[in-house]
Order: sequence, then C-alpha cells, then structure tokens
Amino acid sequence: MARLLFGLGIAVVIFTVYAVVDCALLDRLRIRGLKRGWWIVVILFVPVIGGLLWFFVGRGGSLNRPAGRNRTVAPDDDTEFLRRLGDDAVQAERIRRLEEELAELDGETDASTGGPGPGAGHKADPGKRPDNPDAPGETGPSPRPNA
Repeated sequence: MARLLFGLGIAVVIFTVYAVVDCALLDRLRIRGLKRGWWIVVILFVPVIGGLLWFFVGRGGSLNRPAGRNRTVAPDDDTEFLRRLGDDAVQAERIRRLEEELAELDGETDASTGGPGPGAGHKADPGKRPDNPDAPGETGPSPRPNA
C-alpha cells in the first residue's frame, strides 16, 4: 500500500510540474479563463484538479487554424482562389497592352530619326556586338586573344 501511495505521489508531482511548465511556456494569446499567474497558483495549490482544469479549460486551441473554415474547399468553389485567377488574367492583359505600346513607341522612334526599324542591322557585324558569345575577344596586354 505504501508503494502505491508513493507511486501516486510521484505521478502527482510529475503531472503538476508538467502543468506548471506548460502554463509558463504557452503563448499568452492561447490562455483562456484566468491570467497566466493565476493559473500557476491554481495548479500549485490544487494539484490534480488544478492541472486538469488547466488542460481542459485554460489551455486554448491552436492559433494556426484558419478562422471559420473547418473543411477543405475545392479550387473551383473557393471564391478567393477564383478572384486571384481573375486578377492574374487582368494583370496579364495589362502587361500585354503595355508591351504593345512599347513596341509601337520603339517603331515611332526609329521612324522619326530615319534610322532602321526594330530588328534591322543587328546581324551586320556579329564580331563587334558585346553580347554575342561567339564573337572572339579583343587582345589584352598579352598577345593572346581573350577567346
């Protein structure tokens, strides 16, 4: 009988310490009912009942659950997802129009200066273009070319 009481006493102490540590380390936004200090007082002065009250009443649920949504919604039923798709389509159309306007502006600039239009003259001398990877490099201080 003494062993059983000793074992129960050890279990109560371990449970109480665990409840106090859990209460002390839990995010304050998840604590319900009382403030953290009062919960620790209740857990310490009413060992078993205080710990049980802490776990069933004082400890709130997790914060990472989406508010108001308890089930998975298919993409075609999710209004926010569909709205984002519409926004993407509007943005893609706007980008397309801006690219067309830029192409028209490039064409007007070339026509007003009398110079060649876009795309003309780019392949006249591939060796002189700095962005051509096949062009041989210029010679440096050494007699070897940078190829």
